[in-house]
Amino acid sequence: VVGGGLGGLAVAALLARGGCAVTVYERAKHFGGRAQTSDVEGFRFNLGPHALYRGGAAMRVLTGLGVKPTGGIPGGTGSFALRAGRLHTLPRGPVSLMTTDVLSLAGKLELARLLAGIGRVDARALARMSMREWLDSRLSREDARALVGALTRVSSYCADLDALSAEVAVSQLQMALADNVLYVDGGWSTLVEALEARAREAGVRLETSSRVEAVVLSGHGPGAHVEGLRLADGTVRAADVVVMTGSPGDVAALVPGDAVLAREAADAVPVKAATLELGLSELPRPDALFALGVDGPWYVSVHSASAKLAPGGGAMVHVMKYLTGADARASEADLEAVMDVLQPGWRMHVVARRFRPTLGVSHLLPTARMGGLSGRPAAEVPHVSGLYRVGDWVGDEGMLADASFASAESVARSVLQGQQSETRRAVGA
Repeated sequence: VVGGGLGGLAVAALLARGGCAVTVYERAKHFGGRAQTSDVEGFRFNLGPHALYRGGAAMRVLTGLGVKPTGGIPGGTGSFALRAGRLHTLPRGPVSLMTTDVLSLAGKLELARLLAGIGRVDARALARMSMREWLDSRLSREDARALVGALTRVSSYCADLDALSAEVAVSQLQMALADNVLYVDGGWSTLVEALEARAREAGVRLETSSRVEAVVLSGHGPGAHVEGLRLADGTVRAADVVVMTGSPGDVAALVPGDAVLAREAADAVPVKAATLELGLSELPRPDALFALGVDGPWYVSVHSASAKLAPGGGAMVHVMKYLTGADARASEADLEAVMDVLQPGWRMHVVARRFRPTLGVSHLLPTARMGGLSGRPAAEVPHVSGLYRVGDWVGDEGMLADASFASAESVARSVLQGQQSETRRAVGA
């Protein structure tokens, strides 16, 4: 396995439990990738705001491996919709929907009808329709469309509703409304540590500071098969199966000259966000815990209100702007202005802060044009026997971490079934 992020550690543990001899090669000094968490003055900083979908593939695979994340479920109290620089009650149920002033009466009725039936929508049938098209077909009121668009951004981390497949957006909304999310105690590094422990228990060999230069193949084109890996020091390690993680570009770089993988990398449109993470000694407004931009791609959340991410009395706050376009970015002042609305006077309480103008959220935006989730590359590289990939851009299930775990599960199932078939043929011979 090349790469020791969540997906790499998960597939390694699954394969080892199935009887495979597995080695993980991680080029960094630590495992985790984008799931790393750092401690600054007692505040636990993830790489941007992270949420674990309770009904998603990540939770399914973690549970199967015996990992039980602890944390909190964000509640309905202290939640606001941000529109035209003002805070309005964010509808979280029938009562708040009817009392909020962020929607007109007609908009409230439309939204209520949509949410009442969204669980019965066949999301797969919407793969080639954009979320914008779907909203326009279901809602006539602009205020209702804007609020559902905001809910789509926060559940998918994608702001480009003209490109995003409605299959993806609706399925994320369905999962969020049905099971909500978990903010993980201690940050996502706790998941990394738990998966690393499960991998070691299963017999996985874990190597850090070990950079893989290329996959060694028997030849090129159809019919080629994996023979091993070449490390940066020139060492060649034999392998029957190689699982690659990372971005489409990372994967293509490991198989130089492969036109199919190079084209996938060139076509991949990443999802990015600007983030401001704040460790505060206290909250100026303890009753204001969450704000969602309705007329702009903004999001503010006090994650420590649900999870253990801050020292006693402190607060870990995430401010994010969802970006669209290859060159999109946001200034730190832009995000500070959003924080000013939710938590006036917050600057007096800053203990630690970190700003990232273009944080990578996902390596591939699943668009309507590509056919939604089914248009993403498969976990098995079809033209090279024994070569697989795992990541948030792979396979036909889930978004973000869910996609990484689902593709890890898919790879393990395929490899182990292949081994069983080989054993049966050998016994039959």
